[in-house]
This record gives sequence, C-alpha cells and structure tokens, in this order.
Amino acid sequence: MTERPTTGYRPEGLEDAFVDGAPPAPPAPPAAAGTPTGGEAPQLPALGLVGWLRWGWRQLTSMRVALLLLMLLAVAAVPGTVFPQRPQDPARVATYLTDHPDVGPLLERLGFFDVYASVWFSAIYLLLFVSLVGCILPRSRTHLRALRARPPRAPRRFDRFPAQASLEVDGTPQEVAERAAAALRGPRWWRRFRVDVRDEGGGVRSVAAERGYLRETGNLVFHLALVGLLVAVATGQLLHYRGQAIVVEGRAFANTQSDYDTFEAGSGFRASSLEPFALRLDSFESRFDPETLQSRDFTARVTVTEPGADPVADTIKVNHPLEVGGAKVYLQGNGYAPQVTVRDAAGEVAFSGAVPFLPQDTVYTSQGVIKVPDVTTGPQIGLQGVLLPTAQQLSDEIWRSVDPQPTEPLLALALWSGDLGLDDGIPQNVYQLDESGLTQATREDGRPLTLYVRPGETVDLPDGLGTLTFDALPRFVALDLRHDPSLAWVLTFAMLAFAGLAASLFAPRRRVWVRASPAPEGDEGPGSGRTVVTAAALARGDDVGLQAELDRAVDRLRPAGGDLPAVG
Repeated sequence: MTERPTTGYRPEGLEDAFVDGAPPAPPAPPAAAGTPTGGEAPQLPALGLVGWLRWGWRQLTSMRVALLLLMLLAVAAVPGTVFPQRPQDPARVATYLTDHPDVGPLLERLGFFDVYASVWFSAIYLLLFVSLVGCILPRSRTHLRALRARPPRAPRRFDRFPAQASLEVDGTPQEVAERAAAALRGPRWWRRFRVDVRDEGGGVRSVAAERGYLRETGNLVFHLALVGLLVAVATGQLLHYRGQAIVVEGRAFANTQSDYDTFEAGSGFRASSLEPFALRLDSFESRFDPETLQSRDFTARVTVTEPGADPVADTIKVNHPLEVGGAKVYLQGNGYAPQVTVRDAAGEVAFSGAVPFLPQDTVYTSQGVIKVPDVTTGPQIGLQGVLLPTAQQLSDEIWRSVDPQPTEPLLALALWSGDLGLDDGIPQNVYQLDESGLTQATREDGRPLTLYVRPGETVDLPDGLGTLTFDALPRFVALDLRHDPSLAWVLTFAMLAFAGLAASLFAPRRRVWVRASPAPEGDEGPGSGRTVVTAAALARGDDVGLQAELDRAVDRLRPAGGDLPAVG
C-alpha cells in the first residue's frame, strides 16, 4: 500500500479531531432525502415493467453475457458435426432415422438434423448479434467523445507515478513547454501524442499528453468485425448454393438444379437465380510418379458455353478452380467410368452407357454398380464389381491392380437378378446394390459367379439373361460448384478482426505530463532564464516501456541535444 502523505490538503473540521491520541468516531452519514428517521425500514420502489426491461437490456448488452453467448453458440454448433444434416446428406438422415427408431424422431423434432436452421440455434445467433451491437454503440459514443476531449490536466504531484524524471534547462517555462509539446507530438505517427499546453499561473506551464486511443479503437474494430462476420455468415447461409456433379469425358453438364447429383442451398436461394451455362468435359489427363505411383497432376480440359457467347476452352486443376456463372467450379475427384452395353435374352438393348466406378486406393482399384431395370423379358439385372486399371493375376481367382493408368484394364462383376426395388419410391444409392429382392448367380458348385471382361469383349450372362459388352473406358471427374456471395466479406471482416485484436493487445495506452517552473532565485539572481522541469508518465496496466517513453521526451529538452524541436 502507498503511504499517506503527512502534508498537503486536510479536510475542514478535522483540525482538532484527535483527542488523547484516540481517533474520533466516524460521523454518521446524512440521511437521504425522503428517508424516514424514526427507525422505520426504507421502502424501496418497485421496478415495474419498464425497470425490468431496462435491467434485462443492461444484462443482455454486457460484455459478460456477450462472451457467454459466444461460447454457447460454439457449443450449439457441436450437434451439427455429430449428427448427419439433411441439407448436406438427406440419405444419411433417413438411414439414421431407420437405425434409431426410438431417439431419431425426438432428435428430428428438436432440429438436430438441421442444426443451423433450427429455432434454438437462430435464437442464440440473434441474441449474440443484439448483445454485440448493444455493447458497441455506447462504447463507440464514449470513445468518440474521448477522441475530441482534451488530455487530462497535469496532477499536482508527480511522486506517486511509476515513471518520473526531472532536470533543469535553459529557457523560460513557456519556451520549454513548447519544446516539450513539439517533442511529444513527434514525427512518427505511432509515437505521436495528443498534446495540450496549459498556463497554471505564477509563470508555470504544464503539458498534458496522451496517446494509445488506437487500443480502444482496435477493440471497437474487433467487435464491429465480429458483427460483420455474423451478418456475412448469415447472408452466405441464406443465399449460398453448392452442388456436386460427375461428368464423363465427352459429355456435358448444364447448370440447372436437376443436373446436379447432390445439391444444397440456403433458405433464400431461388432456382431461377442459377446463371445458365453448359460445361463439357473434353478430356482428362493425370500424371503419377513412376516410382511411388503418387499423383502429380490432374488436368480437366473443358469447354464452357454461356448464352449469347461463343464456346470457350478452359482447364480445371486441383486448387485452381474455374469461375463461371457466378460460381467456382472445383476439381474434387476423378476415376474411370466403364462404358457397357447389356442386351436381354431377346437381343434388345436393356442398358447402354458409362457407369462411374469409385477409386478405393492409389492404384485406382474401383468399385461400382450397374443396374439394368429396363429388361423386356426376364428379371431385372444388377451387376456389382471391381475395375482394375492395370490388372495382374495372382492366382486363379485373385487379381489386383498394379498401376493407376489403364494399360491392362479388367472388369470383374458379380451378377444378381430379380427386383432391384427401383419402383418402390424409396431413394437408392447408385453406388450400392440392395440385395434383399435379388438372387446371386452361382456356378455349378454353388460358389458365386464372377464375370471377367476386358474392353471390346462380350460375355454371356448365365441363365439366358443376355449378354454384356465392355465397350470403352472413359474417364470421369467429380466437380464441386460453390456460390457464396459473402466469402469476400467474411475474409474482409476476419482480417479487420485480426487487425483490431492486434491493436487492442499491443498498442500501449500512455499519459505523459511535463511541468515547467521558473528556477528558484540563486546566485544568478531572478530572471536567470533557467527552468525546472518535472515529468511523470502513467500507463494502463503494466508497461515496461513507459520509463523509456518518458526519457525520450525529456532528452529532447536537455542542453546536450542538438536536435531540439523548434519553438512555436
């Protein structure tokens, strides 16, 4: 604790307060106006509706509640990462509801399968927004008033401040004060003080300087940027759309909602807002390291056609998306799409087309399903198998791929027949085969039958089901189209928040006072032109550079300094 000085101002009425060395009893505080003096307990007025509303508003706009809501928002977002979300994967939600018939419907009612559009998540989001705005506006008004106000005048005594300095220099107090003010204003903006020179009477001049308002400005910028982030993210969630599409070589994709394999969008999205364009995959090139077979480069060569414009050739690479139609088109994956033709027992074409097989490893061993529902005679057919780009036989029934490039492609398929379940009205995964209504083809010894076919070959299907021809092996690419009008704003506000936080943490808030008084009369007599300078500095919080800041300002006043600032 700081020792109380024995000299200085003494309140009136305490000159004879101590008698016989005992301190007097503290005087009773005066009764407030309207307070009963007869011993009755004071009656506090009721808050009423307006009072309770004012109290609630003050609680909501406190920084404590704002931080609590921010943490609560982070906790509320956790279920969105734990449970499948309907906008992103409705099939997984349906599967979850089927697998969990007890808890699934309850989670559905509580909005756990669409967390970010639920009532409770939106309520926390809006409360956080209101709380931040309510915190920022009063602080902004106070900060603007402080920026226009004069620095606080010099205290009467400097001996209690953490940084102090004193010296005696030539010149009158007015000249020294002007030099001190010029030194504190400084040539560098990051060390510049707001300065106010005052006349204290008796020939004494004082300089009050203050800097570090950037600290509070940065704090406000940080909170304003958080509000901007909330608005930008909410706008993006409202207006964004994202879709995935698989495009095979030689085929085109149209930017319509029905042409996407999967599609999600915000509640404010309208299908009419999709800008029309067509994208055709002309070719796909891949490069692999010959030693490790690791991927080195993927290039999709495409042709983009927009209404009223000539077709334009372009390329899409990993991390180098194509911008078209207000969206960015990313290259997310690639693989092989065997083109097959299936004929039924009557010789009619029941299926013809390229079917994407999904890669499972670095050598592009790929799995896929071929569903043949349009059979004129006989049951429906399902083929489930593996594509080996460069097949190598290890034994009679064991094959593997040794290279991702299609030098020796082989298609190995298991055959199923029966009802594929496509007419039941239940959505199915195109990469999975529902075997519940199907019968697998087997050999004479009862083991499952596997068909091996290479490009250009035709094999007969068992039980007179028809034939299958492996026509060609084109490539496919998986494209991810994203449109989010808020991304630029999110980046801007994130950078502003970072800059504001850095300023609020590292910008020092300092005050410096300098008092210039005439030197006392000595051997040189009055009017000697000497001035006694005392200075002190104060910082908000611990500041190891405070004394150095004060010394820099005082050194500009010393006689040895040849770069004294100009007076006036």
